[in-house]
Amino acid sequence: MKQTLILISSLILFACRVDPEILPVLPPVPLQQEIPPGWPSPVYRFEKNAISQQKFELGRALFYERKLSKDNTISCGSCHQPFVAFAQADHRLSHGINDQEGTRNSPSLFNLAWLPSFMHDGAINHIEVQPLAPINNPTEMGETLNSVLAKLQTDLKYQKLVKAAYGDSLMTTERLMKSMAQFLGLLVSSNSKYDRVQRAETQFSASEQNGYTQFKAKCASCHVEPLFSDFKFRNNGLAIDPVFKDGGRGALKPDEPEYLYCFKTPSLRNIAKTQPYMHDGRFNTLEECLDHYTSGIVNKVNLDPLLTNGLQLNDQEKRDILSFLNTLSDYEFINNPQFKDPN
Repeated sequence: MKQTLILISSLILFACRVDPEILPVLPPVPLQQEIPPGWPSPVYRFEKNAISQQKFELGRALFYERKLSKDNTISCGSCHQPFVAFAQADHRLSHGINDQEGTRNSPSLFNLAWLPSFMHDGAINHIEVQPLAPINNPTEMGETLNSVLAKLQTDLKYQKLVKAAYGDSLMTTERLMKSMAQFLGLLVSSNSKYDRVQRAETQFSASEQNGYTQFKAKCASCHVEPLFSDFKFRNNGLAIDPVFKDGGRGALKPDEPEYLYCFKTPSLRNIAKTQPYMHDGRFNTLEECLDHYTSGIVNKVNLDPLLTNGLQLNDQEKRDILSFLNTLSDYEFINNPQFKDPN
């Protein structure tokens, strides 16, 4: 009898419990081009490449696809790794098929929709055709577009991804380029501590604020906020590499000698995560970079006028600038699972 009463009491208590709230299954937030407040209008606006989750996922898969290379060993993600803001952490110079070494450091990838040109020398002027450069480069991927399309067309995974994105399973050059542009163009980095300070959500430390003040006085002419680059081509006084003798944009424009040894001003966003530095990865630390600008300028052929006398910074000012540069790291972007290899 006692056991029966206990059982009945338990059933009553169980029946009186409040049912757990059943949360509705919400649809995923639709992908859209993010233009943060106060930012300029992007160069690439997706007007002729309507954004969709399916196209984005196809572009992401292609970004990490090794079949884009001749021997199926190298993907875009091999040289542009998300955990270092899509730069390359383990090599001074890019590495391609057959472990061939390139001549330049792999640049970081973010906020690409705002770029008027791509590569260190601006050789490519449109985000949709940019992937063709590494695919066709004999040192990097060493492949042809026709061969890439043939490999993808026979892959069941891509047949499904293409059909989901475009309604049928035919992989074409246009679909490959536009879907990759969706992934690349939506890599937006805009939530660093610097951004939160600008939105009045937090404050700089004393050292960070002093560094920001020095930055605006000494560096912001080239590294223009909020993108932290003017995307112009400048000679910043680096000694000429005796092996590569890289002429920068001047090699593309031999009839315009003012471009000799000029390279595109890189964005400083996420700069604390994207070492090594400069177009050829010659510096391992930001301290080395600041030392170059204060006392290491050597090549004065076409030297940018803003660097005629170098940067006048004492040791404390350098430390403060480094503190500020660390506020440009966007951990939300770096750790965003949406941008990582789906495999």
